[in-house]
Amino acid sequence: MRQNLGETRSSVGERHALICPDSHERTTLPGWPGSSIIIVISPEMGAKFTQYFVDIPAGAITESQISKIERFFFVLDGKVTLTVDGNSHEMSVEGYALVPAGQWHSIRSESVTRLIVLERAYVPLAGTPHPTPIVNNARNLPVTSLKGDERLPLQKLLPEGLSFDCEVNIMGFAPGASLHYVETHFMENGLLLLDGGGIYRLDKSWYSEQHRQLSFLHSCQYR
Repeated sequence: MRQNLGETRSSVGERHALICPDSHERTTLPGWPGSSIIIVISPEMGAKFTQYFVDIPAGAITESQISKIERFFFVLDGKVTLTVDGNSHEMSVEGYALVPAGQWHSIRSESVTRLIVLERAYVPLAGTPHPTPIVNNARNLPVTSLKGDERLPLQKLLPEGLSFDCEVNIMGFAPGASLHYVETHFMENGLLLLDGGGIYRLDKSWYSEQHRQLSFLHSCQYR
């Protein structure tokens, strides 16, 4: 009924955007044959990165080598085989990879698969080596706590070396837990609620989310 009236919970502000499923638009992209793409943030919307879902049919193969663009993807459902740097990796749910800018790679879906993909222009630091591909599964990573609060479990998916110009984390909240301060920083954030529910503040707005893998929250420093 809400969609019949043209209503949506999605909200695009000056420095942030909430993109909800009721406004998702499916499209296609070169390099993802047979796949359905849902772009939820992009430079055309003011951000400096792109974040999108990819729904891939079984047996589809994408091959890519994007100059100056690094690609991170996380397996939400299904299985894929990633071939990069001469090695093949079987990846299942919670598997993830960072493919450095300009690195040729292929992704073959072994079943119907859903990925979340982030792409951005790599910013090198003079005097540091180019990063190498990272392939892992979040289930293999240790769990620490944010700022010593055991109610806020944290997993860091990428190394902290200077070769890497971005950070990807999985953060959890125990029931009733919250971040006890308001973050103010220059970095852009792209967020996906993987499970559970909670309330999130962006600028002066509060958003309540209750659906697994459905709603994106993007905190973007537009400029």
